[in-house]
Amino acid sequence: MKVIVAGGGIGGLAAALSLHAAGITDVLVLEAVPEPAPLGVGINLLPHAVRELTELGLVDRVAAIGVETAELSYFTRFGQRIWTEPRGLAVGYRWPQYSVHRGRLQMLLLAAVRERLGPGAVRTGARVTGFTQTAGGVVVAAGGAELRCDVLVGADGINAATRALLAPDEGPPRWNGLVLWRGTTTMKPYLTGRSMIMAGDGVEKFVAYPISGPDDRGDVLVNWIAERPVDRAGARGDWNRRVDVADVLAHFGDWAFDWLDVAGTIRAAHAAFEYPMVDRDPLPRWRDGRVTLLGDAAHAMYPIGSNGASQAVLDARVLAHALATHGDVEEALDAYEDARRPPTTAILEANRRLGPEIVIKLAHDRAPGGFDDVDRVLPMAERAAIALRYKQTAGFAPELLNERASYSVLPVP
Repeated sequence: MKVIVAGGGIGGLAAALSLHAAGITDVLVLEAVPEPAPLGVGINLLPHAVRELTELGLVDRVAAIGVETAELSYFTRFGQRIWTEPRGLAVGYRWPQYSVHRGRLQMLLLAAVRERLGPGAVRTGARVTGFTQTAGGVVVAAGGAELRCDVLVGADGINAATRALLAPDEGPPRWNGLVLWRGTTTMKPYLTGRSMIMAGDGVEKFVAYPISGPDDRGDVLVNWIAERPVDRAGARGDWNRRVDVADVLAHFGDWAFDWLDVAGTIRAAHAAFEYPMVDRDPLPRWRDGRVTLLGDAAHAMYPIGSNGASQAVLDARVLAHALATHGDVEEALDAYEDARRPPTTAILEANRRLGPEIVIKLAHDRAPGGFDDVDRVLPMAERAAIALRYKQTAGFAPELLNERASYSVLPVP
């Protein structure tokens, strides 16, 4: 079986590695850019994704480039703690949670694909522009060439060409009026040194987490996100663009907590970038014949709950398992979609309702000026139920993940 994967991002590379691990070794990844580079800022790999990377034999490499997250804490706009929960091994998972630089993770996966599948397994400068289905496979147009395969996997992101070919009337991603400013800052650790924090009031929000261990001066690289509504009169402009940190400080310049100088973190950033808060409506189907979708191409969602990259890794593993264990390709693709489309749709919709971050809005709505006792504002039982409900929706409740059968087809090394 020959599989072509459109897109050399995290999802596409994880798909190639998963297919190879399942015994499907004739895999070609087509990447649009001439030379992949370690771009982007920080992301989180939740325990369900770390389980899959562990079973792919990559966890030691991931641990070497990231930070094992100790806890996740939610705070008010004034820096008052609403809720803290341990993460990863500390809460009973068999696998940790890592915060990593997206670009470094992509380069790690790219190196692993070239090691395991060969240096020609990733073809750069080859954007997929079309495909034609035949009786026995797919003819893919990319980079001025026509390539034949048994299966085409569209993993080419939120603006995927493959998705546009399957849903030509869909239009651009849906924007909810919020903007994210993102950056990285080298700074002294805060709280435990492995803390992921989210603070805000339901309108404005600040997120931070370290994505490197301490250097020889004790400094760490911290990924931060500042989020708020903007009025652009419907004009999206040049998204994903570099901006002056003064643009961010115009809104967050007076944010400072006893335990973290938010404005100072922003001011000291290496660079700041602007992103829209966009997603796409769920599709009724991912498969068309021998073509299917994966990752953001299938289910682009708001960056809430730290789930985007993790869900792409899960897609990759389930797809490989289905193709390796079904005799008929289309039955395999249906099995993959049946396993993945309903839960990712549920996560997408939960993220539109703010997911677990709803505790920030609830605390502000009930006590806009702050509180003396958080339990009177947002009882522990309510906070815990919100957190558990999202874990169950996203597939990483500890007992469910720890007991779920492996997606590995061949014995795990």
